[in-house]
Amino acid sequence: MRRFPFAAASLALLLLLSACGAEPVGTPDDGLTPVSVCLEWTPNTNHTGLYAALALGYFQEAGLDVQILQPPEDGASALCAAGRTEFAVTAQDTLAAALAREEPLAITAVAAILQHDTSGILSRAGEGLDRPKGLEGRAYSTYNGLIELAMLQRVVELDGGDFSQVNLVPYAVTDEAGALREGLTDALWVYYGWGGIAAELAGVETDYFYFKDIDPVFDFYTPILVANNAFLAEQPETARAFLAAASRGYAYAIQNPEEAAQLLIEGDTTGSLSGSGGLVSASQAWMAGQYQADAERWGYIDPARWNAFYQWLNDNGLVEVPLPENAGFTNGFLPQ
Repeated sequence: MRRFPFAAASLALLLLLSACGAEPVGTPDDGLTPVSVCLEWTPNTNHTGLYAALALGYFQEAGLDVQILQPPEDGASALCAAGRTEFAVTAQDTLAAALAREEPLAITAVAAILQHDTSGILSRAGEGLDRPKGLEGRAYSTYNGLIELAMLQRVVELDGGDFSQVNLVPYAVTDEAGALREGLTDALWVYYGWGGIAAELAGVETDYFYFKDIDPVFDFYTPILVANNAFLAEQPETARAFLAAASRGYAYAIQNPEEAAQLLIEGDTTGSLSGSGGLVSASQAWMAGQYQADAERWGYIDPARWNAFYQWLNDNGLVEVPLPENAGFTNGFLPQ
């Protein structure tokens, strides 16, 4: 549920191929077109629509035999570019590193899983960290991402703060709520739909601010679905069928969050959601309002918002090669 630096070592790719084959969901069915989608992380409520579409037979009705694959950390985009999976889950900021290269990875964003960026800074309530300037003199747990730190510096300075006064501590937190409760850190970057909800359920009183509320340029798309470019060119109707069924799955999750939460739990073959039924249900109830939000349809990517974030990366020298306008996305495969 959080970002990690982009990496695509060849050895990791070899390991990735076997790992992704180890966690299929669904049973091959003769007569259906095989399609796979590789997650970027263990199953969570970002992915509920995919699991709902599989469990409810939407993919089968679309003529598809879909497998949901579980990757090693941040390997989904590289796997997709290599043609080993048709679709993958990633985020617009992570995708930038894959595109801003002399030889860009051959993938294109085809759907926004969430309509708005729900990430922000979580802290203990009442300590003044409900605004970016409050980070001065406090411990912030960082994974030392280039874009991460540039975004944090931007919001601190917009709020009149001095970023050099923020105490950057290497990221080593797996239980965000526990780390705040025990005083192991003062602030963390989380997605509210999981980390924030988990803190609520743990009884930790918190403050939170969204990056997009400080600077609208940070209302980019995370997570997103990307697809292999050759697949899109050679099998456009299969791509449309997959996204139409996925759209139905997310529509079901919007309308039936409790039932959809159970489908996610039942579909999880990794064991990562074991014993987390309360968190999944609470997260799903919150996420139901985030999948489509104020967009005209699920999955739609607003070109202005997409381009604004990539232009910000260009302007601040955060990519190796400048990203052109409309780089790396299309709405052309979404259902109308």
